Amino acid sequence: MQGTVEDVDVPSASDVLRRCRELVRPALVDAVGRLHPWTGEMAAYSLGWSDTAGTPEPGGSEGKGVRQALALLGAEAVGADAACAVPGAVAVELVHTFSLLHDDVMDADTLRRRRPAVWKAYGTGPAVLAGDALLARAVTGLAETPGHHAAAVRRLCDALNDLVAGQAEDLRFEHRPWDGPGAVGPEEYRSMAEGKTGALLGCALALGAVLGGAPEPTVAALDRAGRHLGLAFQAVDDILGIWGDPATTGKPVHADLHRGKKTHPVLAALAGGSRAARELGTLLASARPTDAAAAERVASLVEEAGGRAATRGEARRHLDAARDALRATPLTRTAARELDVLFAGLADRVM
Repeated sequence: MQGTVEDVDVPSASDVLRRCRELVRPALVDAVGRLHPWTGEMAAYSLGWSDTAGTPEPGGSEGKGVRQALALLGAEAVGADAACAVPGAVAVELVHTFSLLHDDVMDADTLRRRRPAVWKAYGTGPAVLAGDALLARAVTGLAETPGHHAAAVRRLCDALNDLVAGQAEDLRFEHRPWDGPGAVGPEEYRSMAEGKTGALLGCALALGAVLGGAPEPTVAALDRAGRHLGLAFQAVDDILGIWGDPATTGKPVHADLHRGKKTHPVLAALAGGSRAARELGTLLASARPTDAAAAERVASLVEEAGGRAATRGEARRHLDAARDALRATPLTRTAARELDVLFAGLADRVM
């Protein structure tokens, strides 16, 4: 990895994301415009471009665009022009949006980015259909890309299989006990998180390298870096799911606790063996915290038992592993700096 973040003129993470969004936006608009008008309307709403009447919302929140940025930086990191990775960037952004539409249905989340989720705004069936349309468009668009399209489609499909497996485990975990033989172990949790979150982040970086013509060892190293980033990202999301500000997360406070999700802070707290951990285990075994007071008590015990600190540590370890994977790979100086800044910026949300 050539160059360091101490070099001059290093952009901020927000600058990197903004530059990449501006490069990808025309192609992303074109891809959504190729959908059926109704599914296209729902896609535009989910991306923050318009309201439910199809009226443009210039101030709408369209998300940070992390995955599309990783695709472009993956190409630049191997010495290619970012333009060659735009189809990959569009594909991963569409897949990410598809996954959010379906996640909100499965988790019964009513809010996304501080407004009604697509299934609440349009209905469950239409939201599922819009997600299906986005997935189909993502694969089709990538398959139509000249050059390394076959390898790129295989890479995307592998990530999709991992994503579905991770999401399946995440749902199954909700029905498993908090302790005893059937409890979720740390390695099971990491495997789930890598599939659910890490696979698409790794795929995004790797797709850029594939479309940029990089050799397989470089592609694999970037995929590995992205997967570690995904594990750090999921750890941060787990913290925000319990203690995040709804104005920032766009979701109700304690949403994960109310659903009884097996997240890293809770699992780490239960493993501590302290008085707080024992009280936490008793509370969780008796019933899911359905009211605000019960959820607040659970959150307090998780923090007292060290769950929040342990999850910060987990995020840092995987962020370090992601950076190590980049440093062990020959990459261009500018893209290497921007990736390093972007990785740090994503974890710094709660550090």
